[in-house]
Parts: sequence; C-alpha cells; structure tokens
Amino acid sequence: MELVFSKWVCAFLLCCWLIFSGAYSVDGLRGDSKVRGVNLGGWLVVEGWIKPSLFDGIPNGDMLDGTEVQFKSVTLQKYVCAENGGGMNVTVSRDIASSWETFKLWRVTESKFQFRTSKGQFLTCDGEGCSVSATVESPSTSETFFMERNNSRVHFKLKSGAYLQATIGNQLTGDYPGIPGWDDNAATFEMMIIANNLHGDYQLANGYGHNEAKEVLKRHRNSFITIEDFQFLYRHGINTVRIPVGWWIAFDPDPPAPFIGGTLEALDNAFSWAQVYNIKCLIDLHAAPGSQNGMEHSASRDGLTGWPTQDYISQTLDVIDFLASRYIVCKHPALLGIELLNEPSAATVPLDTLVSYYKQGYQIVRKYSSTAYVIICQRIGNADPLELYQANIGSRNIVVDLHFYNLFGTFFVNMSTMDNIQFIYKSREAQLQALNSANGPLVFIGEWVNEWNVTSGSQTDYQEFGKAQLEVYDAASFGWAYWTLKNDRKHWDFEWNTRNNYLQLGDSPNKQIFNSLISVRLICTWFYLHYLW
Repeated sequence: MELVFSKWVCAFLLCCWLIFSGAYSVDGLRGDSKVRGVNLGGWLVVEGWIKPSLFDGIPNGDMLDGTEVQFKSVTLQKYVCAENGGGMNVTVSRDIASSWETFKLWRVTESKFQFRTSKGQFLTCDGEGCSVSATVESPSTSETFFMERNNSRVHFKLKSGAYLQATIGNQLTGDYPGIPGWDDNAATFEMMIIANNLHGDYQLANGYGHNEAKEVLKRHRNSFITIEDFQFLYRHGINTVRIPVGWWIAFDPDPPAPFIGGTLEALDNAFSWAQVYNIKCLIDLHAAPGSQNGMEHSASRDGLTGWPTQDYISQTLDVIDFLASRYIVCKHPALLGIELLNEPSAATVPLDTLVSYYKQGYQIVRKYSSTAYVIICQRIGNADPLELYQANIGSRNIVVDLHFYNLFGTFFVNMSTMDNIQFIYKSREAQLQALNSANGPLVFIGEWVNEWNVTSGSQTDYQEFGKAQLEVYDAASFGWAYWTLKNDRKHWDFEWNTRNNYLQLGDSPNKQIFNSLISVRLICTWFYLHYLW
C-alpha cells in the first residue's frame, strides 16, 4: 500500500512539474520559428475609430484639434479668406470656399480656439478695432478667439470683449458695436465643419482637459487589454504582440501637456502578462514627436507632419534609448524587439532623413543588445520597400515591416471577392518572394486585416480571404501580426473574427499545449482528491 501511495505522489508531482514548467517557459517562440502576432492597437495610443465612445463626453466634440472649418458672413454671404493661404491679410470676400477659406482648429478650451491657415500661419487680432490678419507663426493671446455658438451660427469675441464683424469693405475687424444677437448681423457667421477626422491622444486629452482625460484614459487602459486577453491569444496560437506606444511614454508619469501619463505602467503590465503565457513583445513607436505622418495614430494635433527636423529626431532617438535601456538592460524575457517608427509618410519624410534616423536607432538598440530585433517600417504612400533593403541600415537581426491592406486607395474599390483573393496569391506572394530572396533584412507583415471593400461578402468569402492571407503571409521570413486585437468594427477585431469563425487559424502548437495542460491539471486534481486529501 505504501509503495502504491508513493507512486501516486510521484505522479502528482510530475503532473505539477509539467504544468508549471510548460506554462511559464519563456525561451523562444513556443511551437513556431516565426512570429504569429496580433497588434494591441487603440490601447496605449488612442485611435478614435477603434473605440469611438472614448470621445463621447467631450463638450463641443465636433470641434476638436485639427477640425477643418469654413466661415461665411450671413450679411455679405461671403467666406472668410486668408489671402494667399496665409501670411497676409484676411478678407471676407469669396463666393466659393477652397483651401484659402479653410482653417484648422487649435483648441484652447471648449469655447476658445486658434485658427491655422493652409500655409501654417494663425489668425491674429490685437485688441479692439484691429483688422484680422494671418501672419503669426506661433499662437498666443492675440491669436485666441472666444467662440459663441448657436447651432451652426457663431460669433468671435476678443479678449477685450469686442466682437469681430464683416465690414461692407470686405474686411474682418474687431469693432462690432455692442453685443450681437443671432439674427442676420455683421458679427454673425455660418460655420461649416468640413472635416473632423482626427481622434487621437491629442484630441482626447485636449478635448476633455487634463483631469477628465486622466480618468477616461485610466479606465480605458485598465479594461481594454487585460491578462485574460493574453490567455485568449495563447490559446489561439499567437506567440507575439506588437504594442504601439507614443513618444510621451518616456516622460511617464508626467508627460508634456496635453498627454496623459500611465502608459508606461500599462506597458510593464503587458510584459508581465506576456511572460506568463510565453508571448513575446514587440514595442512599436507608433507616435513620434511632431508626428511622422499627420494621422491621429501618430498623435498629430492638426494633420501636419512635423517630425523630420533635427530637434524632433533627436527627441525620438532619446525615446528609443529609454525603451531599450528599460527592457533590454533588465533582460526582460518577453522582449523580442523594438520598432523604431511606425508608418512614416513618403510624401513628407525624405528617405535620406529616415535612413539616417534608422541607422542611429539601430546603433542605440545594439548598444544594449546584440540580438534584440530592430524593426524598420516602410514609408506609407508612394514608396518601394526595396528602398530600405538597399540602405544598409544594420547587419544583424534587422527586420523590414510592411503593412498589407486591400483597402486604401482607388485600386481596391471595385474588386470582387475573387479579385481580392487573387491579388493576395499573385501580387502579395510575388512581392514577399522577392523580398525574402533579397539577401537583406527579414520580412514582417506587421499589419494586415481580414477586411476589404467587398460590401456583400459572406462568411465563406471572409474565410477564404483570411485563408489566402495566412497562407501567403506565413511565408514572410519574420512572420506577421494582425491589426488589431479589439475594434468596434468587427472585421478588424481579431477576437471577434476568431470566435465567430470568420478567420480560421487552425490548431496551433500553443492551443494544443494549452489543452494538454488543462487535461494534466484535471488529472492532477483527481489524484489529489482521491489519494492525498
């Protein structure tokens, strides 16, 4: 009896060893030699289209930073115009509105705004009786206007209390007599919102104000991604997460205004959760100082790309140094690599500037590690990824990140289901084969999605489209990462796609291991209850 009991004890201990040695091993990518990843988009870098409800509580929420507006005098029936697009006087003289008549909002409070012209100067009016011009490069008090609003009608009030008016001579001056009503008078203008496309970290934080934004983002960061999500990814064979971060993470917990601290703690949590499930982390610098592409996901204030300057590039390199020193020096087992910059714009970021930055960023990472992967993203727009293969940026563990979407641009608009699938097998596959054989950096499809412009696609259509992408992208020498884990738009949502069988990943090594561990845990529990209790 004693011998039998000893055997059961040994079996029980062996089961426990299998559970804990398997579940917490962090050496390499479990069960696969290449990345099978998912992006954690919309978490530490806000993208309003991923979770629009984040912006629901902002007063005057249709007048965020970067919103494009036009103003028309109700008495003259003419548009306010920055002559020559800026740098000159302002008139109320145009019958038809175009770029000179379009202004970008810089929000100061929910009712105070600055107005930027198409050439970058700001409207200014220095006191009562002034004439408005567009001649100031950096806004201050004289460029700040208090806006009173009644639906689409607005008044502009100066700090002195005087109101702007459209004069008979087609000028915009700060001398309206008295307080205007909402009838047809010289101080009343119709406001047209032309575009309200930017919903990023800048718009959220500046829209709510610091205190409210801090609470909104704290709730979001604590709930949008949790350890349960890492368990879900592990069970579905995902061995890597690509985590977008903004440059302000290096200044946590008190980053420059209007950005809100807390992303560094959340990133640390992600690394801890990843370690539990043997998932690797790629840190992706998604938003650089000044914005590398003018989009909301790079935290642009008003859609302009300001990054390619020496000051901003130097700040960005400091951020890379911060991230590398924090996660490499401590030898965090979950770190797989660092992406130096996400989606720089081909139209506004010169190739030589980008290559120089990538070379410096590569050397910074290598200062701390000879093996951590350094990822460089291709420029978006009219750019050939081969331009980075020919740049000789680094010699070891360097990866080029390509983003494959059958969505953007007119090319994909009228494609059928079969057209999209054939494009994957013919064009994408040929491109990957060429890059894989280019004797250069490894290839990473760092963003792709099971969505397209086909409006009537069935579940089977989506399954076939997803199958084609997985078959082709599996050939990428470094691997792939789906965009993104969670999204209000269901076909962009990896979790929804997998749970509802629109994206069929197949049984992965991780899923098989997870199921085996569950079985072992149940057996061990049975042993314990029957022989050791």
